[in-house]
Amino acid sequence: MSYRIAAVDVHKKMLAVVVADVAGEGDYQFERRKFGATPGELHVLAQWLDQQEVEEVVMESTAQYWKPVWGTLERYWKPVRQKREGASQMCGTLHLCQAKSNRGPRGRKNDFADGERMIKRLVAHELVLSFVPDPEQRLWRTVTRRKHQLTRAKVVYKNQLESLLEQAHLKLSSFVSDLLGVSARRMLKALAEGETDPAALAAMADCRLRATPEQLRDALGACQQLDGVFRRLLKMALEELELIETHIEQLEREAMGLMQEHQDAVQRVAEVPGFGLDSALQMIAEVGPKAAAFEVAKALSSWVGVCPGNEESAGESHSTRSPKGNHHMRRLLDQAAQSAVKVKGSIFELTFHRLLPRLGYQQAIWAIAHRLCRLLWLILHKGVRYEERGPAVSAKSKRTRTARMIRELHKLGYRVEGGPLPAGARA
Repeated sequence: MSYRIAAVDVHKKMLAVVVADVAGEGDYQFERRKFGATPGELHVLAQWLDQQEVEEVVMESTAQYWKPVWGTLERYWKPVRQKREGASQMCGTLHLCQAKSNRGPRGRKNDFADGERMIKRLVAHELVLSFVPDPEQRLWRTVTRRKHQLTRAKVVYKNQLESLLEQAHLKLSSFVSDLLGVSARRMLKALAEGETDPAALAAMADCRLRATPEQLRDALGACQQLDGVFRRLLKMALEELELIETHIEQLEREAMGLMQEHQDAVQRVAEVPGFGLDSALQMIAEVGPKAAAFEVAKALSSWVGVCPGNEESAGESHSTRSPKGNHHMRRLLDQAAQSAVKVKGSIFELTFHRLLPRLGYQQAIWAIAHRLCRLLWLILHKGVRYEERGPAVSAKSKRTRTARMIRELHKLGYRVEGGPLPAGARA
């Protein structure tokens, strides 16, 4: 009985497709064909794979070019193969492998050879396969990642605005902590509209601003001789920032609307110290509302890349550096860990201060990120809510540590007497 597998070497304008029957013995007999990358050609590819009775398809994660191919096969080829009579569990399966795991010898590379090598390594379980979520979750990722891109762009424009003010000899950022705050925006808009009186600009500041009116008048004194070009550039920068902020708000509402059915999961994740609503939306978009693709918490930690690595040879460990993993989740967990350790009385604050002397700041933060990742899996996969047990856990850990220290002292030949410490003695 034959079992055919296809490999697709993806490029921007063309696809090199190789098909082979892997059920027989001996060398594989490959059938090669090229297709275009347009929607019409991709539809022809799906039909051709069905005619060839291909049961599985594997392709490389080449930039963004694999996504249209994956989407077309997922829509037109996969359901046909899964619904046919006598289909096995793996029929209609799409695989996405990391290009590095299919690397060939230097100087011996071509498109069809890459496809042939891909099939052989897939059968031998030598490819590193990537997790590709369902179409709905991929749409969530598109929205949340675009929102993050605009947030980063907002920071860039803010820095450019500060540079523009420095060139114009306006030292507002020396006395205002946030150039995009309410007071600063009022003054900057007035500057862009042509205001030339430093006192009038200083009067627009909120009364709660730490800077005094005299300091603001001095910082904005150059507005009297400010060139019109700087005013026009300032107006353009403010309009760009407002447009970015509007788009960020729209994308946030879009993400909330797409995840409307999973509000409970979003709320449960947002309750964790250090997470919040925005992080919860992004994390669920990355791992799914139930983290169903990860059977255990260790699998999620390994996929994210917040667990120690294992590079061992000849019985010796050469490195415990974390794998690269999903850089979006790594960023979110690192930021969440930075916030969680500042929550007073939380288990994360206590754990962080316990690990800090031994591991140092960065490794201690990374250990907290690991714990947050495992907690995220527990909340999503098991459907539980977060319960703060910091003080209780701290007291229990102290008792456990004391008992362990007493056992170690007994092994060393010391005699430890019980009872409370004398008054005034240091614990």
